[in-house]
Amino acid sequence: MTNTKTLSLTLIALMTAITCILGPISIVIPISPVPISFTNLAIYLTVMILGQKKGTISCMLYLLIGFAGVPVFSSFTAGPAKLLGPTGGYLIGFIFMAMVSGYFIEKFIGKIYMYIIGMIIGTTICYAFGTTWLSIQSNLSFSTALITGVLPYLPGDATKILIATFAGTEIRKRLVKANLI
Repeated sequence: MTNTKTLSLTLIALMTAITCILGPISIVIPISPVPISFTNLAIYLTVMILGQKKGTISCMLYLLIGFAGVPVFSSFTAGPAKLLGPTGGYLIGFIFMAMVSGYFIEKFIGKIYMYIIGMIIGTTICYAFGTTWLSIQSNLSFSTALITGVLPYLPGDATKILIATFAGTEIRKRLVKANLI
């Protein structure tokens, strides 16, 4: 008999580790202070596999690890200065992205189009936090922050949402079949 609490903690830790591995991988683009990151892909996958509560906990653990100084944020950065710097709003926004995306995944089981809608809404909320914070921290107008901090990333984020939706659905099916979630 599997201890479900131990299994849940293990899965949360595993998905946090995956986020810590993918999070630092980033591509700096010259038109923006915000790099292209794979963190949101990891968070999408996490909530697809673990659901809202456990996925959000995993996301928060990732942020705490980075806040504590382990270089898990984009470009292998870490610490309070990163979390409070110009791109910190996007990092904090990940929590809300996980909550909203996870809600849709749990509420609309088996409805892939609703998973995608949930991730789009969650990403929009994340972008709202990030853009507002970038605007304040960098002394930019909101529209300029939106142009530099959001628009270049939309095609990549759409691709990440599709990857997470289809890969996450398959991984979740296999974990359910194996009685692991």
